[in-house]
Amino acid sequence: MQAPRGAARRGDRRRVGTRPGQYVLVHSSPGRRAAGARLVATIVIVEDQADNLKLFTALLTLKGHHVVGLPDGTGLLEALRRERPALVLLDIQLPGRDGFSLLEDLKSAEGDQPWKVVALTAYAMPGDREKTLAAGFDGYISKPIDVRSFSDEIARYLG
Repeated sequence: MQAPRGAARRGDRRRVGTRPGQYVLVHSSPGRRAAGARLVATIVIVEDQADNLKLFTALLTLKGHHVVGLPDGTGLLEALRRERPALVLLDIQLPGRDGFSLLEDLKSAEGDQPWKVVALTAYAMPGDREKTLAAGFDGYISKPIDVRSFSDEIARYLG
């Protein structure tokens, strides 16, 4: 019997929704990395747009990264403590609590091992970058991303 389109493959950990607009929790698996790619880093992405999350996950997995995707900030602290990521990509405009509010929680909870948190946002007006960095983000990437340079930009933050 063939799995329904969009169903999780073996090695993936996903919650696949049955209703339109229901989001998935995406965990990349080593089997989906490009042949010969080694695991480079664990990256947590908080992104409420399912298509964006899938795109970011695919691009980073092809470069050998392990990606944990969350559709909102629910469970973010637990995921960070469990996964110990090298990088967190955090959308600003999220349902419920926004990225600025979540960043405050992360900064107060990080202790001796601070997390590197980069804003991944559609806020791209003059002054948005400065506002984001002043709020305590370690970097800023505007959407829409350039798929040709996204992985290189992430590599600079991991550097």
